[in-house]
Amino acid sequence: MNPLLSRLLSAMGCALAIGLMPAHSVQAQTATATVAPAKKANVLILATGGTIAGAGASAANSATYQAAKVPVDKLLASVPELANLANVRGEQVFQIASESFTNEHLIKLAKRVSALAKQADVDGIVVTHGTDTLEETAYFLTLTVHTTKPIVVVGSMRPGTALSADGALNLYNAVATAASPTSGGKGVLVVMNDEINSGRDVSKSVNVRTEAFKSPWGDLGMVVEGQTYWFRAPVKRHTVNSEFDIDRIDSLPQVDIAYGYGNASPTAYQAFAAAGAKALIHAGTGNGSVSGAVVPALRELRAKGVHIVRSARVMGGGFVLRNAEQPDDQYDWVVAHDLNPQKARLLTALALTQTNDAKTIQRFFLEY
Repeated sequence: MNPLLSRLLSAMGCALAIGLMPAHSVQAQTATATVAPAKKANVLILATGGTIAGAGASAANSATYQAAKVPVDKLLASVPELANLANVRGEQVFQIASESFTNEHLIKLAKRVSALAKQADVDGIVVTHGTDTLEETAYFLTLTVHTTKPIVVVGSMRPGTALSADGALNLYNAVATAASPTSGGKGVLVVMNDEINSGRDVSKSVNVRTEAFKSPWGDLGMVVEGQTYWFRAPVKRHTVNSEFDIDRIDSLPQVDIAYGYGNASPTAYQAFAAAGAKALIHAGTGNGSVSGAVVPALRELRAKGVHIVRSARVMGGGFVLRNAEQPDDQYDWVVAHDLNPQKARLLTALALTQTNDAKTIQRFFLEY
């Protein structure tokens, strides 16, 4: 028989047999072919306080309220939709307003994140945080926690008791991002106002709007109805590629920030150094400019072993160029590149746990 005719008759026979089967037999075969639902990710939420855990006296209070009042269990219970995204559980690490975060808080939190990231039953981690220093914690975790698992830092600009509170959706989006395999390996992320930003780049740019957090180089992606959409990836070194490991760090050296302005004097710099600062971040005008009245004092402090890092107080982007405005090579100073003063403080402190060489510290600023 012709092979083609043989295959055709065989197919017709199978179709006829299926047509004669009882309905429940066909349904059983169809059910067997159904793809099993995807397993939900396990996401742990570490709560530290802040506005997202705050409460106001009335619904009209969106800027006047008490931060760090709602415990993590109640915070999670207020967003029952989280259960649709992942297996979620919470842990209260701190209950403070973020302006009170210290180096000790940063280290304790980072060590806890690192430990959890090593657990097989944890697929992603969300840190709820006050917005005042959220960008600092996100950058510190970016530099020190060695994992490819998603770590997401989230906060809110309005307490949950306020009209149009943003915390519930921010938390929902943060969990969606932490639960998504597409979020892995991108460093620590900040999710607020539907946007996904790099913990390295993002900063708080305004204090009374929900779109407060912005990156001068643009956001990495967005979260829309629980789905993540990505547009770019970070290229600076982070997490598993970092030379800094929180598992080996128990304390940070003192690094302080002094602000540049018209009529500035060297008093603040000298006082910080006298109090034990190992490095000073100069939050300079423009391109990290240093007043003529301040330069001699900074040179003297550097000669005594205090590192000087030129940063810029400007908002919205740009970076400090080496040997522009000041002869950094001659003075053995460091420039912060595009990092703002508060992030420059953290990188400098971590750098000093490894080296006292200004050239090596400068390399860190260009790579991280």
